[in-house]
Amino acid sequence: MFTNKNSRIPLYAQVEDILISRIASGVLPLGSQLPTEDDLIEEFEVSRTTIRKTIQSLIQQGLVEIRRGKGTFVAHPKITQELTELTGFVEDMQVLGRQATARVLSRQIVAANDVVARQLVLPEGTPVVQIHRIRLADAIPISFDETYLPQELGEKIMAENLTTEPIFSLLEQKYNTPLVEAKYQLEAIAADTVVAATLGVEVGSPIFLIERTSYTEGNRPVDYEKLHYRGDQIRFVTQLARRTAKKPQVSDV
Repeated sequence: MFTNKNSRIPLYAQVEDILISRIASGVLPLGSQLPTEDDLIEEFEVSRTTIRKTIQSLIQQGLVEIRRGKGTFVAHPKITQELTELTGFVEDMQVLGRQATARVLSRQIVAANDVVARQLVLPEGTPVVQIHRIRLADAIPISFDETYLPQELGEKIMAENLTTEPIFSLLEQKYNTPLVEAKYQLEAIAADTVVAATLGVEVGSPIFLIERTSYTEGNRPVDYEKLHYRGDQIRFVTQLARRTAKKPQVSDV
């Protein structure tokens, strides 16, 4: 397939259409690497500027992604996660047919700062367990999780194999701590140097920050998390009911 320099369709759009066709037909499968800029320039006989404009357009459409230091790859479709009930990452990925894994970066006992202390209803400075993990779906980093647990319970959790055992499952099935409800707070932020390096994205990339405090029976908080989700890999959906409006009272006068 060749570009037509006499066409009214811009060259970058012609190259874009060809690459989209290859992605749709499976010639370029999900997760596969695109040819290099030089290879595309040679194949389509266009300028580097044209190829870069094509790639940027494909990125904006969510069809490809740049992996720093590796190249440009066909992107997996965004994960769509419903916020309708309290679930863990592994449960969410299982529903979507994705393979969930985890990479543990650190686990240690730290002094609770004011935010952690407030969420876990503890005095500031109280020792708590802090766990840092990368959560992956089909080997793609999706989120960087900071988890905080009360020390007594957390020390049991941190001794487990957290690369294969979800914390929610351990709490409920092994340590008799049923999770009843959770409070969510969502915020759009830009990836700082730590989050960017952890998730393999550029500094300033869009991130969904979810702060989640999970409660067991007796309204006791047992798990506070800061979940940093890649904005290019996930979307959240929910369904809300309309509050019934009160009917105006009719005066007898």
